[in-house]
Amino acid sequence: MKRFLTTSLIAILLISCSKSGNLTVSGTVKGLKKGTLYMQRIQDTALVNIDSLEIDGDPEFEFIIDIKEPEVMYLHLDKIDDSGYDDRIPFFAEAGEINITTSLKNFEGFAAIVGSENQMHWTEFQNMNKKFNDKNLDLIKGSFEAQQQSDQEKILAYDDSLQNLLKRKYLYTGNFAATKKNLEVAPYILLTQIPDANTAYLDTLYGKLDRKIRKSKYGKELKKLIKQRQSE
Repeated sequence: MKRFLTTSLIAILLISCSKSGNLTVSGTVKGLKKGTLYMQRIQDTALVNIDSLEIDGDPEFEFIIDIKEPEVMYLHLDKIDDSGYDDRIPFFAEAGEINITTSLKNFEGFAAIVGSENQMHWTEFQNMNKKFNDKNLDLIKGSFEAQQQSDQEKILAYDDSLQNLLKRKYLYTGNFAATKKNLEVAPYILLTQIPDANTAYLDTLYGKLDRKIRKSKYGKELKKLIKQRQSE
């Protein structure tokens, strides 16, 4: 009996150790019967798996991992079906609990993510950014039609509209980052959305970030980008 209890205790300790971490990502993939979920992050410019979970009948999942600081991670689904493609949900991970609810049919599009302050503001930015992108596509379409018609007046008008839209997007992105200067999402959106902006503009925005954020992963990457641009 004593030997049995000792073996059981060791097993429990091993399970507990395998579940250590300061971030819990849980949720449900509605409609998923069978497949593999992967937790991924960018490491040295490459996307790498840091954990995996086999789904067999139960659509609920949970990952417990350790994270040093807030960063964008990915929930990747390798489906066992006839769809012919895989799906990946990006989310802003940070210590605590994050819940992701989505569906098999539209894994990324239907994803609802709660529990991360950075994620909340990133979603806010993405919603506005989508409007900029949709308007940009409309203008490009109009410009293409004007070129087919050889209508120089319309072509010039669309070019002006595209330039003005770009300026508005850059200003919005910069102002958004400035108002979120105490969060890691601020340097991240500058890096991913307007990396080709005027160097002085980026440097000014970097200087507005809180000291802690300037020392964060994306703060350091932003500073590196600015230094490279300044040396050119």
